[in-house]
This record gives sequence, structure tokens and C-alpha cells, in this order.
Amino acid sequence: MAMTSPVAQTPIARKISTNAVIRTVLANGSISRADIAKLTGLSKQTISDVVRGLEDDGWLKPVGQTDGRPGRNAITYEINAKAGLAVSIDLGGTKIAAAICDLLGNVVAETKVSTDPRGGQHLVNQFSDTIAELALAAGTTADKLRLVVLGSPGVLDPATGHINVAPNIPGIDAMDLRQVFSERMAIPVIVENDVNLAAQGERWRGHGVETGNFAFIALGTGVGMGIIANGALLRGARGAAGEIAYLPIGGDAFDPGGFTLGTFESAVGSVAMLRRYTGFGGRNASTVADLFAAFNAGETSAAAAIEETARLVAVAIAAIGATLDPDIVIIGGSIGARSELVDAIRRFLPRCTPYPPRIEISRFGGRAALMGGVGIAVERMHDDLFGVKLREV
Repeated sequence: MAMTSPVAQTPIARKISTNAVIRTVLANGSISRADIAKLTGLSKQTISDVVRGLEDDGWLKPVGQTDGRPGRNAITYEINAKAGLAVSIDLGGTKIAAAICDLLGNVVAETKVSTDPRGGQHLVNQFSDTIAELALAAGTTADKLRLVVLGSPGVLDPATGHINVAPNIPGIDAMDLRQVFSERMAIPVIVENDVNLAAQGERWRGHGVETGNFAFIALGTGVGMGIIANGALLRGARGAAGEIAYLPIGGDAFDPGGFTLGTFESAVGSVAMLRRYTGFGGRNASTVADLFAAFNAGETSAAAAIEETARLVAVAIAAIGATLDPDIVIIGGSIGARSELVDAIRRFLPRCTPYPPRIEISRFGGRAALMGGVGIAVERMHDDLFGVKLREV
């Protein structure tokens, strides 16, 4: 039987009751109807009716019985996590990471593929093919998925959803990616800046859980920042809040070449690190991974390249601290997740700011944007299916 939203054709009172039941089960896990009634204040009859309806439609499932209490054991229920599935995609200049998640945010299938260098419509085709393969791995089909959350480089216009300034992804700023992709999949598509997604991933299940004011900095091929201020994502007037690639640090701010990649990104991205390593006399690294291996082998050229990169990042964090006053700065990305770099940043910070913020490495490594997409997908499914809006996103 095809499952439909349990609140779609019900009176307001039933919607409120369903909302209360779902919130209680989400918060408590396996729970009996009697305990739901105690926690919600709703009558046992109302709880019985709502739970029966949710079970019949496949949203709740019986998982066991209470024990250790006087009297007859009661059936306990929990969310049927697999009843709602969604996709999170993190689009990068060289790799695409994708995952299917369930109603509780569990990742049930995940993959990583090389980005189609032709960009544009070819990427939409690649997304569709990747989702079909993931769905097969998850034991389902693409038409059973409820939505897609796509993280993309570039500046996202919050009003139109259009992506601007994405130099590493050809053709993506010349199309309405959200509309084209949504029509291709026949389900809703949410498009978000990838670093903003990463910040929301940290806010969902990372270091950002503990505070409403933090910054997430991604260091890799490119550089970006997502900002959570007073518990909400800060976008700015044109969606460009956090575009720290354009900070006037590490080069000539008046060089128009910095208008494309950004002065700061040109000084601390992966290409810059390798250029710096070679400039210091290094000859044993063709990738950043090689550079870190050389550093750990004691090569002085690698140490100098990492130290100089850390010094510039520390200056940027000092500027961020003075502007935003975050509790924590979380660093991630393929380079930012390296403890060798972060340890050096921590050493430099007290030398360039009197109030150095706490620095943490992302718990997700390079998967922060992917997990942010999972978090947004879960929240949207809860809202759409049950009227449970967990928080503003």
C-alpha cells in the first residue's frame, strides 16, 4: 500500500495530536502508548487512535514490549526510519559525494564519483545516474525518494536559488540547476552553498551542537566559510556571507586576478600550498597529500609550506573573530581536517589576536557538507510528513 502523509486529510486537532506524538517518539525512541500519553498530556484514546493510524500508514512500527513494570507488558513503538528516504549530494570540482538517508538521519547508502568535467546538463545526468545506483544499493528505487539536497560551490542567491561565481564548475551558473534537476527527478530539490551546508552539518550533529555562534571554514582546493549567528545561518544581502576566498589577505588586494578565485584562496588553497612547497625547494610532492607525507617525514620544505599557510589562515581567523565573535571556529575540508595544519594555526593565533577563538577540526572530515545535506533532508521530511518543524534552517 502506498504511504501518504498522515496529516494530509485530517482536521487541525488531529494534526496537532500527530505532531505531538511524532515529536515524543523522535525525542524518546522506543516508547509505549501509555508513556506517550503521559508526556504529551493527550488522552489514551487519542494516543491509541493516532498511533494506530501512524502504524497502519507505515510511519511507526512496534519494536518490543515494556518490562520490569507491574501489570501487563505494553507494546513499544518507534519511527519506521526507512519509510522516508532522501538524498544528499555534495558537488565538488573534482568529486561528487552522495548519500541516501532515512527519516532518522541514518546513511543507508553512500558513494563518491569523479565530477563530470563538462559541467552543466552533464552534471544533472550524472546526479540522476548516481542516485539510481545509490537507490539500488539501498534496496529501493529512485522514484521512492522524497527529496534531494544539493550542496554546490559558488554564491547562492537566496531569493532565486541561482548559483553565481562557481569557477570550478563549468556551466553551472548558466542554468536554473534547481528547476532542471527537480524536473529530471520529479521530486523537490533544495540547492544550498556547500560550505553553508557544512556549517549546518556541524550544527546538526557536530561541534556546533553546543553553541549558536560559530564559523565553519572549509580549506581544500578552494576556501569558504559558513556562519551560524545566534542559532541561524547567516546569508547576507546577496547570499555571499562567508565568501572568505575574497579576503584581502595573502596577496595584492588590488590585483584584478583575485576577483576570480579570490586573494585569500589564491594564497592558501591546495594549488598555493604546492606552489609554496616548490618555492621552498621541495621536490617530492605532486599533491597536497604528498606534501603532508613529506612533512611527517621531516622534510623542511614541507614544514615551511604548512607553517606559512597556517600563518595566513590564522590572520584570516583573527579577522573573523573580530567581526563575528564566534565561540568556535570549526575547520574542515580535505586540507582543513589535517591536524598538522590546525596545530600550526593554533600556535599562530595568540600571536595575531588578543582573543583567539577555540579551534576544532570537523568531526566529519571532508563529509561535513554531505552530513549537512542529510540534516536538512531529515528536517524537511519531518516537516512535510508530520508537520514537525524542528528548527529554522
